[in-house]
Amino acid sequence: MNGFLRLTTALAFGVLTALPAAAADLKIGLQDDADVLDPAQSRSFVGRIVYTAMCDKLVDVSPDLKIVPQLATGWKWSDDGLKLVMTLRDGVKFHDETTMDAAAVVATIERNLTLPESRRKSELSSVAKVEATGPLEVTFTLKQPDATLLAQLSDRAGMIVSPKAAKELGANFGSKPVCAGPFKFVERVQQDRIVLEKFKDYWNKDAIFIDKVTYLPIPDSTVRLANLRSGDLDMIERLAATDAQSVKGDGKLKYEAVVNIGYMSLYANVGNGARANNPFGKDKRLRQAFSLAIDREALMQIVYEGTAVAGNQPFPPNSPWYDKNIPVPARDVAKAKALVKQAGFDRVPVEMQVPNNPVAQQMMQIVQSMVAEAGFDVQLKSTEFATLLNEQTAGNYQLSRSDWSGRVDPDGNIHQFVTCNAGLNDTKYCNPEVDKLLNAARASTDETVRKQKYDAAAAILNDDLPMIYLGHQSWIWAMKKSVSGFVPNPDGMIRLTGMKKEG
Repeated sequence: MNGFLRLTTALAFGVLTALPAAAADLKIGLQDDADVLDPAQSRSFVGRIVYTAMCDKLVDVSPDLKIVPQLATGWKWSDDGLKLVMTLRDGVKFHDETTMDAAAVVATIERNLTLPESRRKSELSSVAKVEATGPLEVTFTLKQPDATLLAQLSDRAGMIVSPKAAKELGANFGSKPVCAGPFKFVERVQQDRIVLEKFKDYWNKDAIFIDKVTYLPIPDSTVRLANLRSGDLDMIERLAATDAQSVKGDGKLKYEAVVNIGYMSLYANVGNGARANNPFGKDKRLRQAFSLAIDREALMQIVYEGTAVAGNQPFPPNSPWYDKNIPVPARDVAKAKALVKQAGFDRVPVEMQVPNNPVAQQMMQIVQSMVAEAGFDVQLKSTEFATLLNEQTAGNYQLSRSDWSGRVDPDGNIHQFVTCNAGLNDTKYCNPEVDKLLNAARASTDETVRKQKYDAAAAILNDDLPMIYLGHQSWIWAMKKSVSGFVPNPDGMIRLTGMKKEG
């Protein structure tokens, strides 16, 4: 049976090369293959999963979404919010046995800011300079206050790499990455495997119980689960919601899930070129009616079999940033019809572009049926996801379904989507009051002040509805019973610290 599954997978998606089995070797099935393994250059979600084992960051994110120490053991903001001083962990080595110190942090941050191929420049755009103010102390001086910087340093922008390797390899660093994480790079075969092995001099090596980890990209969720059941994999990420009950009922497997920090949303073109010149884009009453005609709870139950939660904001209802004064609206077809009438219509034609994956299409077909009862004639336009994003950017759409994987700092879920000149503002919504509130939230390091600003912005956005939020998916994992110690985190990462594999 195992051989058949391996052959089937190889024919469909490329060879899955099995490594010799060992008690402490862990094989993880990924939904996609990672892009370049250089924290400065990469952009893929699964790349971040690999980095979690390979490249420690200045700070990490806890399961309750708090910023916690990793390579930095402490930090302090200046009173004016323009300086961030970080104390670094002593005795840390890179995988090439060179020392991780303040000079290495400065070299990495400067590389992120200056490497022509770097994708981290915008994430660190508030940094004016970074200095080693002691052997194990780094000071960031900012151009303006930026409370989001710590969150940026909890991801790729804060992954510290060996200056020696970075200098030797330059833009080719991804061919043999050298970081300071629990596992070091061994080999990579594109579309087949990424292999890492335990680093014997890792600063927290006593908490690492896996000797080798192999990541295997298997895009088809059915094949991914079949390989887990056959024994060719020990763990898989992004289990399909339709397989959740099957895994829960399998005595040989474990099931883990947690609501993610991102969202599913509809983007309304309210100001992005000529295609915004239509009633739906110009009259917020129609967008309000459209939103009220959707039964979000039913949508999550039908499409995601209860593994997703209904939502109406850029933050899930379990987030501390969610405004409880604006709860998920119950479906109200009568009120939706009344709003359509107030806007002067009996029927409203709407073209909606949808990603060409089965789950998104099923979801939007249900929405199409729901809103029809309120007076909306929705025409669905299916397109490949990368093309959909390009069409959004170009303004060649009326209504578009798109998802966001989320960021630990609330700013990453809202500012870049709805402020007037933001890079991901595909709706071209522009409200100076929203800009004022979100810029103030970004500049403050006081969480109470930030919450007040986000709540005030949420009230405006809930009325204008340039984006109609639908809900929040869960990250779902499945693994063998022999795997223990995994802690699900809303950021979707697989942290190997504390994990074990028996037998």
